[in-house]
Amino acid sequence: MDEAGGAGPSAEDSSSVSTPVLRVSQLDAFELDAALEQLLWSQFYQCFQHLRPGLLTPFEPELKALLQLLLWRFTVYSKSATVGQALLNIRYKNDLSQAQRYRPMSHQQKLWFALCTVGEKWLKERSHGLFLNRPADSHVHKVRRILAALGGLAKVASLLNFLYFLQWGRFPTLTERLLGVRAVFTRPPGPRDMGFQHATRELLWHGFAEFLIFLFPLVSIRRLRAAVHTLLPWAEIKGDSRSLGACLPAACAICSEWPTMPHTIGCEHVFCYYCVKSHAIAEMCFSCPKCGLELKALESLKMQIEMTEFH
Repeated sequence: MDEAGGAGPSAEDSSSVSTPVLRVSQLDAFELDAALEQLLWSQFYQCFQHLRPGLLTPFEPELKALLQLLLWRFTVYSKSATVGQALLNIRYKNDLSQAQRYRPMSHQQKLWFALCTVGEKWLKERSHGLFLNRPADSHVHKVRRILAALGGLAKVASLLNFLYFLQWGRFPTLTERLLGVRAVFTRPPGPRDMGFQHATRELLWHGFAEFLIFLFPLVSIRRLRAAVHTLLPWAEIKGDSRSLGACLPAACAICSEWPTMPHTIGCEHVFCYYCVKSHAIAEMCFSCPKCGLELKALESLKMQIEMTEFH
């Protein structure tokens, strides 16, 4: 019975290690880790919001590195998995070990992982302040150029490593490849059952949503209203009931309010100057939303308002 009971975890570990992790799951784990670090930093920063402004600015890289080290201590160091990986049922495996069963990261791999991740971010943020206000002939600028060249080489190597990751699905970052740690499943993934009807419905809905997102910016509401008014003259939307005169509409054809600095584009409708000017700038072929006449010349309109005295 003991031998049978001991064979279960071994088979489970070998299954979880042999099953490849999806590329999107590995990348999603990085996004979750970055979101958690940003949330933790914002919560920490809010604790000092009532103090003197700029109090934490000189020590911001060190404080961020300290928070990242705390996360590393209770995630990668203790469980061989980041928070994002734990949420996605993933953890790091010592890929340098030839054993078939799961082997966690070694102590040296964990320390080098913290140095390559936390130390790199700290050096990148702190280096901006180290090289400021230095003489042009100082040796510090030579060091800066050397670090810039090394940073460029590291970016090229990271790009090549990422392309290799897209091909084979292992080691998405250069740090993981150099340290020999690979993402594997914590538990064997269960089967994902999905009905054909559900998948078809989701595909149709997403295709229709993408079509609407593409179509809506191309639709001009003003031109549509003008076309409806041309076909159905009685469907014109009435504006303010106040009268500007016997032969002119009652309100601005765009905002339906009392015209401010009234202007006309050649039709019988009146516009506020700022309404018609802003829409003409935003839309090259602006037309009247009421009658559809295209803007050719903007003319100021002098209006006479008769005041009636009520007794």
